[in-house]
Amino acid sequence: MAQPSGIGGREPRPVRFRGDGELWLRGDAWGDPRARPVLLLHGGGQTRHAWAGAGRRLAQAGWYAVALDLRGHGESDWCPRARYLPQHFVGDLLAVVHALGRPPVVVGASLGGMTALLAEGESEAPVSAGIVLVDVTPRVEARGVARIIDFMLARPEGFASLEEAADAVAAYRRHRGRPRDLAGLRKNLRHGEDGRWRWHWDPKFMNRDRIRGLGGQLDPRTTGRFDDPERLLAAARRLTVPTLLVRGRQSDVVGPEGVREFLEAAPHARFVDVSEAGHMVAGDRNDAFNEAVVDFLREAFGAAD
Repeated sequence: MAQPSGIGGREPRPVRFRGDGELWLRGDAWGDPRARPVLLLHGGGQTRHAWAGAGRRLAQAGWYAVALDLRGHGESDWCPRARYLPQHFVGDLLAVVHALGRPPVVVGASLGGMTALLAEGESEAPVSAGIVLVDVTPRVEARGVARIIDFMLARPEGFASLEEAADAVAAYRRHRGRPRDLAGLRKNLRHGEDGRWRWHWDPKFMNRDRIRGLGGQLDPRTTGRFDDPERLLAAARRLTVPTLLVRGRQSDVVGPEGVREFLEAAPHARFVDVSEAGHMVAGDRNDAFNEAVVDFLREAFGAAD
């Protein structure tokens, strides 16, 4: 159950929800809880802080924005039985939607988008009021996914300092350069008792043994499939709610063919290609991303209240 405190201001308010099972999911909320909800789900290895700019902008536009840490990420509970398959994330989403008491528009990046797509496309009745898929389609580019996985698995021993972590991020996101704000980077890392900084997600969520156990290999031709793309495509064909696909034009994860296939499966969906953005669209071009989402919400739903 959500536990909001207060309504106004640009700073988020903490909320929490009971997920699927006994896990608590923690998040931030902006805006009036009586307004129409927008639920923001980050990608694998990220945290709710990826949506800070979007949350403020959505609240400004009159929506109630809630950004969650997915299970095993950020300040949400880690699953002791390592239940991190798509159906477990879908179960959490269904539990949160029920607690909100009103179908939200679900904005999901990468893993969060896959979760939104499966929840909506495989449900007998609408789960959400609409969905926004951020750089995720049923069929993705294997090389781009492999690059993400290699980055996530590269430093299990962590980093000696935030500066060292910033250097690693800069090497991965070559088009954006080194992060200037180490305070922002700090939110995506946890400081261990050994003094080292590690990414703020459960190592059981992704490790080499887990990927191989899921049928993947650390090979660009086969890696990173946490679910069957044909299942995701079937879910896309069943979409009836307003849908927006946002792609980063420089993305190496979602290519033109993936976009074309998705739009053929869901011909009512709208599409925005954000220039000068890669897979992390909201982080690369936050203002452009926010306006694309707000414009979609305005056109699809009118006023937020």
